[in-house]
Amino acid sequence: MSFTFSRRRAGAAVLTAALLLPLAACGSDDDSKKDSGAKASESVAGAPKAKLTVLAAASLSNVFKTAGAAYEKSHPGTKVTFSFAGSQELAAQVKQGAPADALVTADTKTMDSLKSDTNAPTVIARNRLVIATVEGNPKKVDDLKDLADTKLKVVLAAPEVPVGRYSKKILDAQKIVVKPVSQEPSVRAVLSKVELGEADAGLVYKTDAATATDKVDAVEIPDAQNAVAQYPAATLKTSKNSEAAAAFVQWLSTPEAQKILQDAGFQKP
Repeated sequence: MSFTFSRRRAGAAVLTAALLLPLAACGSDDDSKKDSGAKASESVAGAPKAKLTVLAAASLSNVFKTAGAAYEKSHPGTKVTFSFAGSQELAAQVKQGAPADALVTADTKTMDSLKSDTNAPTVIARNRLVIATVEGNPKKVDDLKDLADTKLKVVLAAPEVPVGRYSKKILDAQKIVVKPVSQEPSVRAVLSKVELGEADAGLVYKTDAATATDKVDAVEIPDAQNAVAQYPAATLKTSKNSEAAAAFVQWLSTPEAQKILQDAGFQKP
């Protein structure tokens, strides 16, 4: 009797194990599906999510607000905050260790001076200068030579500012001497002086004049007398979000970002 009972118990154990095996297999499949689903979700997310701080040249103020919104829309979970100022001011902030993730300047000279602080830069856009005048151009400013008129109140950017350096370059090339009533810390400050009527004319980027067509007129400068401004972008070596910062900088060269820049009047890199 004892032998029969043991044989029955063993048979029951085998049957139980047989019934449990499919269930275990099902559980394994479910876990595998969950894991693969999680990985798929991560891959869909794309670039790492982060709160990015981007230091950008003042002339990018308008277009980068549009670009930032577009980037956040296509990269859920990422927030991009911009800090705009003259490129020379941004460079000073970087050297002082300001917490930021990426930098975009309005010239390569400023970016090159920060090689120990940035990773390899990429030019994302170009620009040109125009003469901004009070709306209606009451002083009849037609070309660069007119800026030499001492009766004309002309405002320029300071020579250490990229647009100020470009302005000096094109004026010197034409041997035109201008005595500005003031030298401003950024292109937006120059534009503001003209908008407010505190100056009759000033040299600004074409894209900046385009943001104030209801307040200023833009006098074109021939290409042969003009200068080409380049906008390099780079991640900062001190960034705590290096992968996310690199993803944003790379995105600036994509068709989506380039369309936004070119719609605002910037030229192709």
